[in-house]
Amino acid sequence: MIRLLIADDHQMMLDGIHALLELAADVKVVAMARNGAEALQAAREHTPDVVLLDINMPVMDGLAACEAIVKEFPLVKVIAMTMHGEGRLVQAMLRKGARGYLLKNCGGEELLNAIRTVHQGGTWISKEASDKLVEDLRTPQRKGITFVEELTTRELDVLRLIATERTTGEIGRELGISENTVESHRKQLLQKLGARNSAGLVRIAMERGLL
Repeated sequence: MIRLLIADDHQMMLDGIHALLELAADVKVVAMARNGAEALQAAREHTPDVVLLDINMPVMDGLAACEAIVKEFPLVKVIAMTMHGEGRLVQAMLRKGARGYLLKNCGGEELLNAIRTVHQGGTWISKEASDKLVEDLRTPQRKGITFVEELTTRELDVLRLIATERTTGEIGRELGISENTVESHRKQLLQKLGARNSAGLVRIAMERGLL
């Protein structure tokens, strides 16, 4: 029996996947989570074999959650499941330790095949995401734009707070860091994402599925 944890911030998605997988005799949903932090805690409590993980979630996103889960539980297999098939995002999740990457428009048969394949030690990347990954690898990067995985967890935290229009002081207080450190992270974000200002950061982050 494959013990599965599902993490997604949309209850309808959680319920739909749960209902679909109830028809599979070899898969059991042991827990569901609404964000990455809940997913990490659920992994600690329920010891799943496979984690089906959304990328865009509040509190802790899928990138950070994947990295944390794989680090703490090396035997747990993570499958990213998202609306975004961008090649750079596929690379980012794979570098964080994911063993699979599915788009949310996949069918039930592909979902089950991915879960079973990854559980057995294989890798599963949906065809659309795989095609975009190859396309990105063949296309030279624009100057000033780097891969998503080059952003640190702290930089992602700062980026999300910038997107909510928090001031430098507010970001510093929420994250427990100095205003100078916040500004340092902001400068790094501008450089890594090739943006000129905070509005540009938010736009690029949305395009890449980071927010």
